[in-house]
Amino acid sequence: MSEKVLIIIPAYNEEKSILKVYNGIKEYNENNDMHYDVIVINDGSKDNTRVICEENNIPIINLVQNLGIGGAVQTGYKYAYDHDYDYAIQYDGDGQHEISCAKDILNPLKENNADLVVGSRFIDKNSSKFKSSVARRIGIKIISNLIKLTTGKRIYDVTSGFRAANKNIIKRFAYSYPLEYPEAVTNAELLKNGLNVLEVPVSMHERETGESSIHTWKNVYFMINIFLSILVVTLRRGK
Repeated sequence: MSEKVLIIIPAYNEEKSILKVYNGIKEYNENNDMHYDVIVINDGSKDNTRVICEENNIPIINLVQNLGIGGAVQTGYKYAYDHDYDYAIQYDGDGQHEISCAKDILNPLKENNADLVVGSRFIDKNSSKFKSSVARRIGIKIISNLIKLTTGKRIYDVTSGFRAANKNIIKRFAYSYPLEYPEAVTNAELLKNGLNVLEVPVSMHERETGESSIHTWKNVYFMINIFLSILVVTLRRGK
């Protein structure tokens, strides 16, 4: 019996890209004899994201209000847990992620070398031409240093939303997942609790449409709050 893989796509106002992203996965499946399932979590979009998905038979869960990235992704993990998936992949709906790299973040899970795998732009300088803005990279490096300081382990691409989880992590995230700064916070929490988080190089693209949830004017607020969030999860008793 083949292992079941679910691709979770959180989507907020992704009408310009969601069909292309879905068709890219579908085409990859057909050309490579793969069987990645997809679920789009429509996070209360105000545009035509829902209409486009429904008209094109794209599997979708429509949230009645915007929960933010953490709530949308947790909904995907709940779906994965309820439907007994072996692995779940977080995958952006804006065209940034490269579906051909999904196998690279799945392999360490299948080989039992990791519980969670992070697709990284930074551990191999040749893996991805797109590295994000200078300001964003500085922030990522600072957060990476904080995680190293508090857990003893380093994750370089701490805000990467291209991640793969095994059954243990699917269950964990289905029951508990931070609403804000989920990637960095869960990376730190898992490491602090002795779980194996592995980083592998992947290719990423600059987002094709929309804008990042982290805006320039919010950078100071973002950094302060993510520092506090990481400190909280790494200082409390592990579980």
